[in-house]
Amino acid sequence: MKDFWDSILSFAQDTVDRVGQQLLQDFGTTQADEKDDGSLVTQSDNWADGEIRSAIASTFPSHGILSEEGEHVFPDTEWCWIVDPVDATTNFARGIPIWGISLGLLYRGTPVFGCVHLPPLSQTFHGFFAGDFVEKNLLTDIPQGAFLNGKPIRPSADKMSGNHLFNLCSRSVGIGPHLPSKVRMLGMATYNFLTVASGAVLGGVEATPKIWDIAGSWVIVKAAGAVWLPLDSQAIFPLEVGKNYARVSYPTLVMNRQELVSIFLPFVEAWKQKKLGN
Repeated sequence: MKDFWDSILSFAQDTVDRVGQQLLQDFGTTQADEKDDGSLVTQSDNWADGEIRSAIASTFPSHGILSEEGEHVFPDTEWCWIVDPVDATTNFARGIPIWGISLGLLYRGTPVFGCVHLPPLSQTFHGFFAGDFVEKNLLTDIPQGAFLNGKPIRPSADKMSGNHLFNLCSRSVGIGPHLPSKVRMLGMATYNFLTVASGAVLGGVEATPKIWDIAGSWVIVKAAGAVWLPLDSQAIFPLEVGKNYARVSYPTLVMNRQELVSIFLPFVEAWKQKKLGN
């Protein structure tokens, strides 16, 4: 099956590169409209979504597709792609160069491959992570590892200091003053997590990421060896056939290593409880 995995990686990288080149032409010049859920969408989002879905259907006709701008119901297929054609549409529309394209490939409802491309930064992350599937001898030949522009990445093993960084989302800024580190807010959920995987920051929290924010980055974070901690009791994967994921959020904490979870999690939990009014 090595040829299969090679074809997956080649397809993903070629597709995000091609779509990304066109999106760069539209960057900062397109009008954004507000969707029913309050998030933004542009003509570029819809164009990129159509291009990616068409490429998947042409290359892997038996694979299902779930996309932020398209179908939200998880299909009854063994393989399924989850697509975020423009992650960080607000940044994209306002001319802030932190946005990207995210693809995740799921096997039986669980991501095993992820690819995230940030055209303005010329950064492409990818990773393979099969977890229990390897132990069950279902995907024994899958590659392993997480990569940035083809080079392996790992979380930072630095001793924590006040000059290290922790990423926040716009809904979690209340945590910032209490943390034992500096904070950053990137405006892109996927990149929030990937900067932990690549060693740039200690950790990051997202209050309301959707499945298309998670699918591709989850694989890369896990493959890199970082810690992914859902802040709700519900398991994220495997996804449920027939379920509509349009409005399902997955509050998440990602840390570079387990020993720091006990330091940062209490701040995150205190913020969460205050937010819920408990």
